[in-house]
Amino acid sequence: MPVTTYKPTTSARRGMMREDTSMLTTNKPKRSLTGNIKKSQGRNNQGRITTRHKGGGKRRMYRQISFSLPNNYKGVIEHIEYDPNRTSHIARVKGSDGNYRYILAAQGMKVGQKINSGEESAIETGNRLSLNLIPVGSVIHAIELVPGRGAQIVRSAGTSAQLVARDEVNAQVKLPSGEVRLISVNCTASLGVVSNEQHQNVAIGKAGRNRHKGIRPTVRGVVMNAVDHPHGGGDGGRHRMAKAPRTPWGQKTLGLKTRHNKSTDKYIVRSRHAGKRR
Repeated sequence: MPVTTYKPTTSARRGMMREDTSMLTTNKPKRSLTGNIKKSQGRNNQGRITTRHKGGGKRRMYRQISFSLPNNYKGVIEHIEYDPNRTSHIARVKGSDGNYRYILAAQGMKVGQKINSGEESAIETGNRLSLNLIPVGSVIHAIELVPGRGAQIVRSAGTSAQLVARDEVNAQVKLPSGEVRLISVNCTASLGVVSNEQHQNVAIGKAGRNRHKGIRPTVRGVVMNAVDHPHGGGDGGRHRMAKAPRTPWGQKTLGLKTRHNKSTDKYIVRSRHAGKRR
């Protein structure tokens, strides 16, 4: 699916690109599957900014996504839709019981395609099975980490993981980062690659598009005063930093290791950094 360019009527339009929406079949979401989003503008309950560079943005409705499907579920795709809250597209599925669900759309999904889950499901794109039923070498996405909790990883546009090995208890899954991780064979995953693979090639083009997304401007630390940032002060930014890169509060960044979840280290078979050392 290629990206769409604009005629260079202005300087901003010259380099602007957007996703091709030709695969989308409707621009109106199912009302019963939507809800309001409460905006915090990056502030806490005291009104203080706790997350910088957030505010404004286009008003949007949240789509309730089913990150897991009931066992022996059967449904038919009615529409492929745009979701403003995530990078991938979503599919509206009507179940055999008459109820509707939203699921992450996989690459190649079409209106009228049947979606199944459970032991009797075929090995086809979009179907959801437990890892002990998926053939080794298959490409998967929307993977659970804890059985029954719902998909937690590999949900972004164009991403996929690969089932590389399996025993009676755990499966080895190669994630998009290159990490090989142990996941229980009772966890479920969907077959295929997440849709909207050209999302990474989109060029914003102008600052206004970021403001529509609720992203406010970022000011570099080197152009601030010394009182405002560890990089600030001096001759107006025409100098190099004397220290390693730091946050406005003096904490090291850009290369500082932030992973402290040692309780899950035992599930990592191969680090995401191992392939980069070669």
